[in-house]
Amino acid sequence: MNDDGASRRKEVVKMSIFVKFETPKELSDKAYSLAEIARESGGKIKKGTNEVTKAVERGGTALVIMATDVSPPEILAHIPALCDERNVPYVYVSSKAELGNAIGLEKPTASIAIVDVGKGKPLCDEIVQAVKALKK
Repeated sequence: MNDDGASRRKEVVKMSIFVKFETPKELSDKAYSLAEIARESGGKIKKGTNEVTKAVERGGTALVIMATDVSPPEILAHIPALCDERNVPYVYVSSKAELGNAIGLEKPTASIAIVDVGKGKPLCDEIVQAVKALKK
């Protein structure tokens, strides 16, 4: 077997089971910023896997943000498929602690659903377009 096959296998093992595409750091940073903007400008944010699932199922969710450092990864495994089914854009960030901080929590959170982006509409639109390009 050549080295390319071995390195690809290692890469697959490192990725969580729910991650459907790799998010560039720049896009993750924008997602953290959007979460902060939504929180600071009175937007509506649902936090935690159960609340995110309900928000996506009920409709009207602008963007879902999921952390990739969740253990066990099965906690978030259903969310990308649900988002795809409901045409809700989603993006990944690297840290559940940083995601929690972005929305004003002292505790980490595995995922959030931004229902109302507040003053972050232009940034949200930019993230959604970037995600669409990544998924092609």
